[in-house]
Amino acid sequence: MRVVVTLDVMLARRKMKAKDLAQRIGITEANLSLLRTGKVKGMRFETLAKICEALACKPGDIFDVTADDETRSAPGSGTPEV
Repeated sequence: MRVVVTLDVMLARRKMKAKDLAQRIGITEANLSLLRTGKVKGMRFETLAKICEALACKPGDIFDVTADDETRSAPGSGTPEV
């Protein structure tokens, strides 16, 4: 099983640009981009809480779980925590 970040879906639902979210929660656009593309191994609960507050959502709204064979070609290991 693998956790997949679906933050782009929630951004689209809220009609918010990633740049605006990054500014609102106080992280760089580069770090938010790494998170959106699944190129991070983890994130701080504080960052997660800020994202959820800014998007008026719950953590389950921005994460999904898939079988490993469904995400083999997905980006993402060996990068820093956001």
